[in-house]
Amino acid sequence: MKARLDAIIQREQAEYLDQLLTDADPLLAEMEKDAAENNVPIADREVAKFLAITARVSAARKALEIGMAIGYSVVHLARGMGSGSLVVTIEPDEERIRRASDYLNRANLMDGVRIERGKALEVMPRLNETYDLLFIDAVKEEYKRYLDLGLPKLRTGGVVIVDNLLWGGRVAKPSPDEDSSTVALREFNQYFISHPQLRAEVLSVGDGLGYAVKI
Repeated sequence: MKARLDAIIQREQAEYLDQLLTDADPLLAEMEKDAAENNVPIADREVAKFLAITARVSAARKALEIGMAIGYSVVHLARGMGSGSLVVTIEPDEERIRRASDYLNRANLMDGVRIERGKALEVMPRLNETYDLLFIDAVKEEYKRYLDLGLPKLRTGGVVIVDNLLWGGRVAKPSPDEDSSTVALREFNQYFISHPQLRAEVLSVGDGLGYAVKI
């Protein structure tokens, strides 16, 4: 989630774009409220919509998500991909898994979702499937390793989406007291856009969205 509405672009622009977003359906609105009240990091609404649109337009049938939280982005991915598809999502926190499972069951999407319990860097090496879409939104210091582990499992022509790459604008303003996440994301951005297996860019969507296709 963005640190504040105008963290990336000017406030007037941010307010206008925010007004263009249609209201979430009741379940998504409940999930957004849950995340806000319990300090659970979920994708911004515009990022989640971008995921659903990309899943649909790319005809993705199998997606891998790194970082499920309470399942907000899973709902968007699963709905965008449609029936007969599969979202494989990784989450180490049992309470978040319980809450996400409840939401997914209520959305009638659980049949198209497989939750892998554990830390992503431990789970990813044992996954043997090929994916059409890879979404990364977990521990910022581990983004590079997620990409390195995920790319071999992504088909040629598959899409990579990475959240929080502008990190409230902090990646653009080096500071002597910046945290490890800011440093890691700044390094990751360079790695991501220059990766030889990707055609990639960083978009000012949400809190900064990496978008790439595997070549």
